[in-house]
Amino acid sequence: MVNKIPEVIKYNAYRNSNIGIYLNSNDDFVFVPPGFEKTKAKKISMHLRNNYIHTSIANTRLLGILMAVNNYGIILPKISTLDEVEYLKKTTKMNIKILDSKYTAIGNIICINDSGGIISPLVTKREVKQIQDIMGVEIIQMKVSDYHQVGAMIVANSYGGIIHPGAGEKDVKAISKILKVNLEHSTINNGVKFVSSGILINNKSIIVGELTSGSEIITINRSFSR
Repeated sequence: MVNKIPEVIKYNAYRNSNIGIYLNSNDDFVFVPPGFEKTKAKKISMHLRNNYIHTSIANTRLLGILMAVNNYGIILPKISTLDEVEYLKKTTKMNIKILDSKYTAIGNIICINDSGGIISPLVTKREVKQIQDIMGVEIIQMKVSDYHQVGAMIVANSYGGIIHPGAGEKDVKAISKILKVNLEHSTINNGVKFVSSGILINNKSIIVGELTSGSEIITINRSFSR
């Protein structure tokens, strides 16, 4: 059965096409920073067909970089404040875990969907086990094209995904197997190779940065319509 997603729309955050740095999403919620305009938050949540939640992480607006989210749980860095953690627990009712790691850019070192996850080898085996328990999926550790920032290089939902154009075919096959989706090489925002910086996605819809080209959108549409 082919997954039919709505038309991909272009949007920005703070006059910036790197929407994946500032926003995060799953099927139920889109997480937007404090002060993000309600009219924009409503438009984004309408397209993603979920509800918006204003929150900071570590008193910053960098929700895409500092969170790892799927439909089972949320992983946050240890620099998150107690108020932020309690607020997210109360508003989402989801499993939430603080990763006790010196690496705080969680979204950059983890790519996860509802089937599996890829995590940088920088994370300890104990931390991987904690993440698996919270997120409810199998996880493997690997680099992609010699980069540890696997979360910046891959974006996937339950139907498909895109990956940094420099990823080798062996890596693509291994990642596709654990995430249980087909991946295609792509860029975002007219040539940016770290694809998660310019895209916001769940299992219902896709939003890309305003600089994303027509050919990139064609690839993205094909990649996520399986």
